[in-house]
Amino acid sequence: MILDRGYVHGGDVYSRPVRLDFSANVNPFGAPEPVKAAVRAAADGLSAYPDPCCGPLREKLAAFNGMQRENVICGNGAAELIYAFAAALKPQSALLPVPSFADYENALLAAGCEPAFYPLQRENGFLLTEDILSAVRPGVELIVLCSPNNPTGRSVEKGLLLKLLDRCRKTGTWLFLDECFLELTDGDKAFSLASCLQPEDRVFLLRAFTKAYGMAGLRLGYGLCRNRDMLLRMCRLTQPWNVSAPAQAAGLAALDCPAWPENARALFREEKPYLAEQLTRLGFAVLPGDANFLFFSGAPGLQETLLNRGVLIRDCSNYRGLGPGDCRIAVRTRAENGELIQIMEEALGV
Repeated sequence: MILDRGYVHGGDVYSRPVRLDFSANVNPFGAPEPVKAAVRAAADGLSAYPDPCCGPLREKLAAFNGMQRENVICGNGAAELIYAFAAALKPQSALLPVPSFADYENALLAAGCEPAFYPLQRENGFLLTEDILSAVRPGVELIVLCSPNNPTGRSVEKGLLLKLLDRCRKTGTWLFLDECFLELTDGDKAFSLASCLQPEDRVFLLRAFTKAYGMAGLRLGYGLCRNRDMLLRMCRLTQPWNVSAPAQAAGLAALDCPAWPENARALFREEKPYLAEQLTRLGFAVLPGDANFLFFSGAPGLQETLLNRGVLIRDCSNYRGLGPGDCRIAVRTRAENGELIQIMEEALGV
């Protein structure tokens, strides 16, 4: 519960009337019909506790990712696992490239760690470069990365990711890699470290059904890790029955719909260039990215202006390293994207 602290993420369609939500980067097709059917069917068993081990779901996720069941942990959304990991590790030193997702910092602060920040440079498009390797020194207990990154959409290049993995092995540093946008990323930018992990590697890969399967409201995330001790510590810190029966049923059904993310990727191949071209035409500086959203700059106060017209975008000024005029929008269908551009034209007087 956030009480009166204010809402700092996308997707706040509750506090103000919203007709078009471009602030949350979920699959524009929503959830597959088999997922909805599985949730409806699960309602018949609501009087029973859910499986506390998420057994069948973890078995299926392990097979899907080429791992063993013991390498998979499930959570009440990816966010729960971010906080559980930080609480289990309790690092004294952590390195966060910024701008990036705010809850990495929040989770570390909650675990008693004041992280150090590694600023990504606007001048080079917020790309992570090999300079990061020298920043991962002995004594740095944890580095947290998101690829593709939120909110910039930039991926960590495959070669650099492998060098960073090797560097972390040498320094004994934990690598926490958020891959939640990976399934909606095209081509070689959709590179995962899952197949590169060795037994007891200090690597945690974060995934979720939220984006690729349009399941934000169900809260289902999972992690891949070959370090058994870390997973046991995380399990001790999460509440029992943390993943509901409908969420587990939905996850099982989603894994039987492997074409669903590809359908969205096909849409993005058409719509991202269209949106980028239109935003550029309107005078915005658009950052090329690899995810299912676009980061752009150039109009302070745009979120409130559009919200008055029933359209919600993500104002990114509250991210570390960003400021007024920095925004993020999800890529949606042509009808929705076209309507967004039309409303922006009217709001900007173009």
